[in-house]
Amino acid sequence: MIVVNKNQFLTIIFIFLNLFFVIAQEENTQEEKIEQSNEELYRELDFLELRGTHAADAVVGTTMILGDYADSELDVFFRLGYKYHIISNLNVNLSFNKYNIALGNNINKGFMSFDLNLEYLVSPYTELSPFVFGGYGYNASSSFEETHTKVQFGLGLEYIIMEGLGLKLFGDYNYVLSNEVEGLIMPDSDESFLRVGLGVNIYFGGNKRKEQILEDIETVINSNLIK
Repeated sequence: MIVVNKNQFLTIIFIFLNLFFVIAQEENTQEEKIEQSNEELYRELDFLELRGTHAADAVVGTTMILGDYADSELDVFFRLGYKYHIISNLNVNLSFNKYNIALGNNINKGFMSFDLNLEYLVSPYTELSPFVFGGYGYNASSSFEETHTKVQFGLGLEYIIMEGLGLKLFGDYNYVLSNEVEGLIMPDSDESFLRVGLGVNIYFGGNKRKEQILEDIETVINSNLIK
């Protein structure tokens, strides 16, 4: 009878310890989830403090064709655009680009393009961040006599000078799905050109999201204090 009681006692202790362990694990898991959630909220808050959900950008730079001619020269390039951040790291942007193609002293033609890109910001929570982008564009001569489609991709670096204002340097490679960009027919190859630009991003928006994040953080802190 004494042995049975000992076994029962040991069984009860074992069950109690297991229950205690499970409850402790659940509490730790819950605390880890809250901690992780808080970290994500604070990181998004950092992004919104530095940048914003919307941005207008203006760029000046230079263009050089890489097509069928060895005498290509650098010429002027301007850009105006708008971007919307889907999430902190990723935005979709649309831009109007005005640029010239120069070939020696004989050819200097004006073109424009409307580019739609997806852009990935590597470190959106810090002042300095590399970024990469790529997308699809519609190219046209200044008079719309010539039109072409193109694809483009590029990379760059952005530095936040002050809250809501970023300075950026980037380059993009544009592959035009036509061989008549410079107005001459070269049937054996499509054309491509490089653009390098220096510009600014002017960020705005995101105030409502900031208020919601601050409320969520405060709620979590208060609930932890109650516990």
